[in-house]
Amino acid sequence: QVHLVESGGGLVQAGGSLTLSCAASKRTFSNYAMGWFRQAPGKDREFVAATSWADGGTLYADSVKDRFTISRDSAKIAVFLRMISLKPEDTAVYYCAARSAGATEFVGDYQWWGQGTQVTVSS
Repeated sequence: QVHLVESGGGLVQAGGSLTLSCAASKRTFSNYAMGWFRQAPGKDREFVAATSWADGGTLYADSVKDRFTISRDSAKIAVFLRMISLKPEDTAVYYCAARSAGATEFVGDYQWWGQGTQVTVSS
């Protein structure tokens, strides 16, 4: 079992920035991916960004490209999401996720999930 713990959410004004962090309890597989998803009230959980540990490859949702950056700390098995130019529509609970294979954008592909951290962007 892999435990994921997120931190860094909060309230920010439109145009502001936040950095989310996610730490994994252990590294179990030689190849795995970590990513971020979000879920706004009344909406389905959606992909935001992900990175593969094997080659450092990254994926982004079109809605966050050029505003969000995913990065990792291999030594700490941690992943970060730097968010700039935040918009009210970015308001959601952000979830960290991990899977024992390369990065994908599909919710169902990820085996482990954190409990989420709230990001609220005021207009």
